[in-house]
Parts: sequence; structure tokens; C-alpha cells
Amino acid sequence: MDYTVKGSDILLRQPDFDLDETLDCGQAFRWVKTTPDTYEGYYLNSFLRISTEDKAEGVFRLHNTSENELLNKWYNYLDLSTDYSELKRRFSEDETLAKACAFAGGIRILRQDSWEALSSFIISQNNNIPRIKGIIGRLTEHYGSYPTVEQLAAETEESLAFLRSGFRAKYLVDAVSRLTTGELDLAKTAALPLAEAQKALMNIKGVGPKVAMCTLLFGMHKTDAFPIDVWMKRALEKWYPNGLPECVSGCEGIAQQYLFHYIRNLGSENGQQNDS
Repeated sequence: MDYTVKGSDILLRQPDFDLDETLDCGQAFRWVKTTPDTYEGYYLNSFLRISTEDKAEGVFRLHNTSENELLNKWYNYLDLSTDYSELKRRFSEDETLAKACAFAGGIRILRQDSWEALSSFIISQNNNIPRIKGIIGRLTEHYGSYPTVEQLAAETEESLAFLRSGFRAKYLVDAVSRLTTGELDLAKTAALPLAEAQKALMNIKGVGPKVAMCTLLFGMHKTDAFPIDVWMKRALEKWYPNGLPECVSGCEGIAQQYLFHYIRNLGSENGQQNDS
């Protein structure tokens, strides 16, 4: 990472980073594309406006952002410490992953808050991205910010009717209940081995393997977590019927993002529906 303070902005030079491929790929739901080159969004309740300044050179402008905010907030959130060039070099030992990395080489895994990730992916079940964003928008508008577990503690399925989230409301209520009683602790869950952490999250009503894995990957940065949906089932059947290649070991979740983006766009080119 290289950056320059430019008035009230930060100019960030960062290879292997693309705003569309990172902020609009289905791993986070509070980012909005406001111009062809600019996104606005939130990490918890911290707002950021970020623009592509020079795509060819990998230069980005973080508007109204201090050096302190970059180093103590956005550096971690945007996963700027990870060498994605090296990861892509590793993954490209596999022929299919080499194509996937070349196709969407600007994907990065956002280091999201574990509660926001868990609750967002509970809301995402059997849902499309515009509707997910609408539900989360109503949630944050109602509370004036992204609500904490404590703020949601008194809510019921009925009181959450304003979200228009359908069956997902009762799953949110159950997650909040388990967290407030201490039955589930997200920090302790993050420290568990992958299979144990997934099992702990799946004690929440309505949380299945995919939602648990998404929470572990995007909310706890367990890079060996490998969410499987309809697109990844197709990818595994098509390219990896005998399992993933050794070159992705320990970073299966990052490889998954390249494969997910690649096969979805292949499907789109072939006229298939882009299910989420």
C-alpha cells in the first residue's frame, strides 16, 4: 500500500483492487455505486466515499478521510495488508483458477464486523441483492445506524415487521437471543477451528451451512471458509469433482470469490439466470 494525503482526501495506490469487483460482488450490502467511478457506503457506522482515480495505475481517492482513519479503520476493512498478487500467483498453478484470477483480479475480501456479517447473511437467505439492501436500509434507517445486538434485544418477530423481511425476522430474533444470553459468543466462535465454528453458528435457527460459512469468511476473516451455493456447486461439479487443488489450501474462501465471479459471468454470457 502506498498513499498520499491530498488536502482532506487520501490518494491510495493499491494493486489488485477493483471497486466493482470488491464492493458489489455480494459480500457486503451497504455500498451504493453513485457514479461510474464512485461508491458510498459504511463499515458499521463509519461512512466512506471512495472513487477510482486512475484504474490503470490502481489509484483511488478516499474522500474526506484522514490518515488516522485510513490506517486505523479502512486499512483493515479493505484488507490492504494481504498480498493478493502472491495469492493469485499461487492460485494460478491451477488452470481454471488462473482464468478466474485473470477475469476478476481486483477482488478483495472485506474484513467486516462479525455481527453485521451474521445478521446481513441471515437477511440474505433466498433473497436477491436489491431486496437485501432494502431490508438492511430500513433497519439502519429505523435505528439511525447499524443496530447492535443490545439495541435489538427487545425486538420480536412482530416488532420487526417494518423490515418486511418475511421469515428472516424470527431468525434475527433467535440470533440476538443467543448472543445476549451468552449462549453464543462471536469472538470465541472466531477462534474455533472452522468445523466447530460453523457448527456453533448453525445452532441459530435458520442458519445453514452457507450462511455460517459466509459469516466466517466475511465477518471473521477465516479464509479457509468456503461458502457453497448453486453457482459454487456448478463450479465444483464442472472443474473440481475430486476436490479443490492444493494451491488454495488455507485460502479456499478467497479462491471461492474468484471462482464465484468467474462462473456467474460465464453463465450470464450463456444466457443463464444469475441466481444469488
